[in-house]
Amino acid sequence: MIDELRALAIFAKTVEAGSFRNGAKELKLSPSVVSHHISQLEERLGVTLLYRSTRSLSLTQEGEQLFFSVQKMVQAAENGLNIITQKSSEPSGKLIITVPAVLTRSSLIKDLALFAKTFPKITLSISFTDLQQDLIREGIDLAIRIGDLKNDTLKAKKLFEMKRTLIVAPSYMQSRKHPRKPQDLINWDWIGLKTRPDQRTLVNKTGKQFQINFKPRMIVDNLDAICQFATAGLGLATPPSFLVEEDIRQGLLIEPLPAWSIQSLGVYAVCPPNAAKESLTFRLINFLETRKSSL
Repeated sequence: MIDELRALAIFAKTVEAGSFRNGAKELKLSPSVVSHHISQLEERLGVTLLYRSTRSLSLTQEGEQLFFSVQKMVQAAENGLNIITQKSSEPSGKLIITVPAVLTRSSLIKDLALFAKTFPKITLSISFTDLQQDLIREGIDLAIRIGDLKNDTLKAKKLFEMKRTLIVAPSYMQSRKHPRKPQDLINWDWIGLKTRPDQRTLVNKTGKQFQINFKPRMIVDNLDAICQFATAGLGLATPPSFLVEEDIRQGLLIEPLPAWSIQSLGVYAVCPPNAAKESLTFRLINFLETRKSSL
């Protein structure tokens, strides 16, 4: 049983690394040892888990099913070890962090505050900005990023999904024919966000999707401003749901198509590629992942 567990862990780490060579380097083993353990695992299971070459690998259907389960097992073990490690030593030092300005009103702030209270000897230097800074050049330990990641050389860990809501002011809604389907919104006025493309994907409860490409009437670089302009009746907007929940309750904003929602965006913790797993950066990432924030 112990041999199987070791082989499963090696299998999961190798898949995450993308190749036997990278997996061996991360596990501090030789590629031949990694190959041996995975081959033995395949022999015991009687299936092929990986198609591999020297520099790359791909999962078979059985390999993909096994990887999904084993990854959870390895993460649970790592989280347990991290908890014990945290109890046995009090970390200290400084973390430089950048966070999108819109998240100042999110539950992420409570999680960062709890981290600061849990580890009082760690100093947090946090910059709230919607500008995507260069982590390496600016000496940033951790960035919180929303949406698709452009730089695949950085390490990234998905933390949660940020829900968005399609909203409009009642006054603007009254000036238009009541929409029945997403296509009816194509010629409406839209308020665009400078850092996001001028397209939105709407999804209904059955999973059907419809993509709208629009030419914004107004483009701004701040989501709070977008909400205010939408409330003033300047058109449609798709801000994070937590920003507009109260305005919707008060009737200042409404959903023109309640049966359709806007595709959510992933929120990621991003750090330099050479960040060690024993670093304060990964301690914070593991802490945030454990909290499982939801927006």
